[in-house]
Amino acid sequence: MAMSTGSTVRVGLVTGALLLLLCGGRGGERVLAAAPINTPHLDTVLRQMDAASKSFKSAQANIRREIFTKVVNDTDEQTGIIYFLRKGGTTQMGMKMTSPPEQVMEYKDGKVRVYTPGTKHLDEVSAAGDNKARFDTFLTLGFGGSGRDLESAWTIQDDGTESVSDGEKMVSTEKLDLVSNDPDVKKTVSRVTIWMDPVRDVSLKQILYFPNGNSQTAFYSKIVQNKSIDMKPFTIPCKDKCS
Repeated sequence: MAMSTGSTVRVGLVTGALLLLLCGGRGGERVLAAAPINTPHLDTVLRQMDAASKSFKSAQANIRREIFTKVVNDTDEQTGIIYFLRKGGTTQMGMKMTSPPEQVMEYKDGKVRVYTPGTKHLDEVSAAGDNKARFDTFLTLGFGGSGRDLESAWTIQDDGTESVSDGEKMVSTEKLDLVSNDPDVKKTVSRVTIWMDPVRDVSLKQILYFPNGNSQTAFYSKIVQNKSIDMKPFTIPCKDKCS
């Protein structure tokens, strides 16, 4: 099923920036311009990411998301599981949110699908050309992406080292503030802040800031890398029979 404009907004709250990139965005809030700080320490962090990216095959984690809506000054929370899987030169991902509402999202073969079990409703968007490149940029943001790719797509400000819990222990991370080098992306996502573990090439926390003042914060815990992924929880059980 093709996604209408109205359903894009609804599903965008679940999938974050990925679907919003397809429908564009409006300005109206100041975009914080991150000045690149090309310090030796930042270069070390990015080169660590380069090295870890070469051996990255997959990652699976628990995810907790806080979705802040400025107009009502309210924050919703969702929990679930997520995976990233690299096949050749492409990355696919799946996410199952278990509370509330229950939804399953999949990005595979250049297509985004979002299924709502409660209504048996399926939304679908195809990504091609520049849109696919933007999707891939966000998909690998902190999960298997190389430091060189990060430098190419984003203006980076290094905000220093912070310890963040990975659900089992405290991990030393590098806090990076990112502003996209793509003007179309900046219309949709003002900036992104990630807390990177460069040794494993994974992020433990991400915040997406939107031009309308909304934001989404994701916390990743109990990350398992380069292991076989059980796809059953991420399976979308319908095709044509979905509403």
